Amino acid sequence: MPIEFTHVPGKVQPAGTSSNVPFFYDFAETATKLSLIEDVGFRRIVVDDQAGLLTNMDLAAQVLDRTSSLEVVLTHWAGVVDPTVAARQLASIAAKSGGRLSLRMLSEPLNDDDADARPVGHTVVWQRTDEYLVLLKRLWSNENPFDHEGTFYSIKGGYVPRKEPQGAGISIRMGGQSGTALRVAGRHADVFELTPGPLDEVRHLMERVRSAAAEHGRVGKLSFALPISIQPEDGASEPGHRAVDLSGPPARAALSLLPYTALGITEFMVVGVDRPRQIATAGRETIALVRNSLARRETDVAQPATFVPRLSQERHSAI
Repeated sequence: MPIEFTHVPGKVQPAGTSSNVPFFYDFAETATKLSLIEDVGFRRIVVDDQAGLLTNMDLAAQVLDRTSSLEVVLTHWAGVVDPTVAARQLASIAAKSGGRLSLRMLSEPLNDDDADARPVGHTVVWQRTDEYLVLLKRLWSNENPFDHEGTFYSIKGGYVPRKEPQGAGISIRMGGQSGTALRVAGRHADVFELTPGPLDEVRHLMERVRSAAAEHGRVGKLSFALPISIQPEDGASEPGHRAVDLSGPPARAALSLLPYTALGITEFMVVGVDRPRQIATAGRETIALVRNSLARRETDVAQPATFVPRLSQERHSAI
């Protein structure tokens, strides 16, 4: 399976200023970077602006309009928008995107208004996310209106009109480490975003996720993404990202990713490459080196078993 790379925007510092601003602060300038991100080999870009969910939806639509093949990973969370409203908006974006939209579900604390009705806690947040995703999927796939009365949501005549076939197939991305988070992810996630760490820790988390997915018969429907941080040559990077830190020459960074691909990881989420030169370098060197190295390995594995012994015999004859 080919390795894919996802661009995770950080903050940028406009020329002539001393402050950092969100990646999408000036969409005219961002459009140029999007073209470069698409051209150098990134498959996806994460939209997770600090302005919030509704802004993310608007930005996602703009990114899809300005690109031809780049997929958008739209960061989303339950509780901000009613499920029926969210399902309609997301289905509309997905229909216009030609299947290039995926939903990245984060867990967020319940609103203060909810605190009086029920205790706020980790388990409650994930229970609400679970119910929310059940409703989104049902709204995307139902042919007739339906009613729903649950712990967190009440819907009368829920229905999303004019949805495209891919509306029901929007990919869901999730993460987490607790047993509660993994149970919800095992039920819903198509892509699981791993917590960065040493190989053994990543392997152990993957095993736990697969076990949770197996309870729902979904092991074969799950893939894994790993956040990584490529440190730019000038040392200027966005602090606070918890990712596998790749510093040094691009070739070394690329080689350090290969053991993770052997675990079954098929996607790397790249942090720290927001300037045009950084984006170009990541594509030309790190991304290309990883893909070329894996292609060579696959070619070597595909060689006939008799090739190596014959080569060995020829070498002895020459001696």
